[in-house]
Amino acid sequence: MSESGHSQPGMYGQGRRRRRRRGERDVGPPGQNLSGPSRDREYQPRERRDGSEDPPGPIIQKTPIILAKPPGERTKPSQNTPVSGAPVLEKPIMLMKARDDGGKPGIPPEAAAQATGPGPSKIEREGQRPTQPVYQIQNRGMGASASGNAVDPMVGQSKLLHPEKMKHSIKLVDDQMNWCDSAMEYLRDQTDMLVVGVIGLQGTGKSTIMSLLSANTPEEDQRGYVFRAQSQEIKERGGNQSTGIDFFITQERVIFLDTQPILSPFILDHVINNDRKLPPEYNLPHTYVEMQSLQIAAFLFTVCHVVIVVQDWFTDINLYRFLQTAEMLKPSTPSASHDSTGSSGSDDGAEYYPHIVFLQNKSRREDFCPRNFKNMHMVVDKLMAHSHLKYKGTLSMLDCSIFPGLAQEYLDTEVNMFLLPVQEHDGEDLNKAGAGTYPLFSLLPGYRGHPTFSTMVSKLRSQILAMPRCQLSHTILTEKNWFHYAARIWDGVKKSSALSEYSRLLC
Repeated sequence: MSESGHSQPGMYGQGRRRRRRRGERDVGPPGQNLSGPSRDREYQPRERRDGSEDPPGPIIQKTPIILAKPPGERTKPSQNTPVSGAPVLEKPIMLMKARDDGGKPGIPPEAAAQATGPGPSKIEREGQRPTQPVYQIQNRGMGASASGNAVDPMVGQSKLLHPEKMKHSIKLVDDQMNWCDSAMEYLRDQTDMLVVGVIGLQGTGKSTIMSLLSANTPEEDQRGYVFRAQSQEIKERGGNQSTGIDFFITQERVIFLDTQPILSPFILDHVINNDRKLPPEYNLPHTYVEMQSLQIAAFLFTVCHVVIVVQDWFTDINLYRFLQTAEMLKPSTPSASHDSTGSSGSDDGAEYYPHIVFLQNKSRREDFCPRNFKNMHMVVDKLMAHSHLKYKGTLSMLDCSIFPGLAQEYLDTEVNMFLLPVQEHDGEDLNKAGAGTYPLFSLLPGYRGHPTFSTMVSKLRSQILAMPRCQLSHTILTEKNWFHYAARIWDGVKKSSALSEYSRLLC
């Protein structure tokens, strides 16, 4: 020390101390840190020592020091990361991702629970970003229940599911005329619906027509129809297939109601021969059967937008008398309450009446003659002249290109009437071809005088689904509200005093 002089220790003392500090932090000799990626690590701790109060972005590069510090101090580098240059930004981004994904298992849960400040909240939000849309969808589906602390994700997903598709009809009213609640699970809280009912005599094809209008095609096997049609055995016994009221709803939210035949002789025979005990208000079996038919018809006139009256020949005058009697016994439309008056848009004294469609099933070729077609319209118009039912103005065969040569002015008053021909198979057309002398003519299909059965069913379906959907009550009803409203109407029809008085007159 004395040989080197007094000035030399003062000149190199600080340098030696600076080398000692660098040597304490280096793992190996200083000569090995002059190149490669370890040189960056050598300069970054030096910048950390110089700027301890305001740490720049490269602080994140010191991975052992950052991981050893508490979470509150680890958040500072994430705020100052964008200040550094381009080469410094690569490694902070890599270290942040490694710290979020792989560093969480190494952090104790107590330390993670105590992490506060804007830094960790931003990192947590970035980590939860892919799952935020899922929670938003679930909260929208759950409505008011989403604000609670305990949230069930399955509840929100069930609200977003597509309505369950029905494969076959179910009972709305059983054979004992009792109301069934099994249809409630297929209904939704929405108001865009159409209710279509059907009435008719026995064997006219009500169930087949309702199946073709709802979910089936003429080419399918009738044993797979949603409304079961009469089997050959039942036809031989003169029986009926449908009992009570059957329910079916399509994916387009159209409700179809198939009913047992009105004034059925088979039901009357069953009541008489099986010694079925009649209610005390009905003394005779035929009175009981007629009152059942009137209850069903009056019920459909109250809860349906469209009621299809099916006939297989033209025409039975007793059927029109029955319709007028059911219209007279129809329950009154419930009036609006005093607190909701004027909010529904309907007059308080207005009675609801559905649209009636007269469907001539199994029509012959002569029925499609324009002259006969015009006469049928004239007869129905005169028979229903005093009725409040909407029997004309909403369905037209002239608009379906069935009679291409007829204009709208051909019919003075066009009622809601539609003709369906006899259902034929594809192979029967060749058998009905004329047996002429020329072989070419025998290969041509026979003359029908009308379009095919499938074409007519398609045109009828489009006409029915385009019917106006008038308001059934003074309040707007959803599907579930309609179900409760129909149950109340059915209970009122069974206990109606007007039906009781009418049954006394019949006796």
